[in-house]
Amino acid sequence: MKLVEIQAPILEDLKQLDISMREAIKSKVSLLDTITRYIIKSKGKQMRPMFVFLTARLFGKVNHSTYAAATMIELLHTATLVHDDVVDDSAMRRGFFSINAIWKNKIAVLIGDYLLSKGLIIAMEQKEYLLLELMTESVKQMSEGELLQIEKARKLDITEEIYYEIIAKKTASLIATACATGCASIEKDEAKIAKAKELGFNIGMAFQIKDDLFDYGKAQIGKPTGIDIKEQKMTLPLIYTLQNLSVFEKHKIKFIVKYMNTNKEQVQYVIDKVVASGGIDYAIQKMQEYIQKARDILNEFEDSESKKSFLQLIDYTILREK
Repeated sequence: MKLVEIQAPILEDLKQLDISMREAIKSKVSLLDTITRYIIKSKGKQMRPMFVFLTARLFGKVNHSTYAAATMIELLHTATLVHDDVVDDSAMRRGFFSINAIWKNKIAVLIGDYLLSKGLIIAMEQKEYLLLELMTESVKQMSEGELLQIEKARKLDITEEIYYEIIAKKTASLIATACATGCASIEKDEAKIAKAKELGFNIGMAFQIKDDLFDYGKAQIGKPTGIDIKEQKMTLPLIYTLQNLSVFEKHKIKFIVKYMNTNKEQVQYVIDKVVASGGIDYAIQKMQEYIQKARDILNEFEDSESKKSFLQLIDYTILREK
């Protein structure tokens, strides 16, 4: 299933989002306007706004508040990507040079701040206080998740429980918020918003586990990259493997991750050990469990084109190749 086919019921919504985004981030400051136009040009798949629109359609008709929610979510997501590239010293993003690679870190940080502020301004100007509450909580969660990961990476002592806490904050919180704001743009019922948030949370957890699987490779996953190992990130396949190794092997793997993470042969040794120890299969199993929880929630809704596309988008989340 191609993403463009999944987008069919909300194609006009996404076109309107593009207009809203251009309007939201334009500036009279020449440098700022140049960079924001570059951001629009290098936009990604817009999956998070898709979750906003599809969730809204599960509960009713897309309205002005839904467009505000989708724009806020996309602004927040873009801001976090700009900041992430600074933190990770990344030179590329979505096949384009990153903002920090072209305009350096200081400007990139300020651009991220600008995008975040524009999202907050939209909420205040349109008096979308519930959307603002949901989004600012997500900002807090994402910041905590990043810092928790950095803290734990120094000692390489991340347990499976802590891993779930990190990805819940870093990734799942934003997709949960996308679904919650989509619902909140239609419904003010707290129980319904909570249900939409739970739906997005489970999708977000599966989404991040899928991302972590890319590092190790397998026929249905892609070529191994070892990038997370080089960055000393403890992801689920590696955590599971370490839990099931001898003390000697465990120390060896940790030593490689900490001190030999740029050595291709040693990184490949870690990848091979993870595959042989069942780390990949275990992570796939956990990913499928979260996806099943999301499907179970979605199946509570009546059949519709939006529900069909939502289910397809869930499948796309775990079947995508990048």
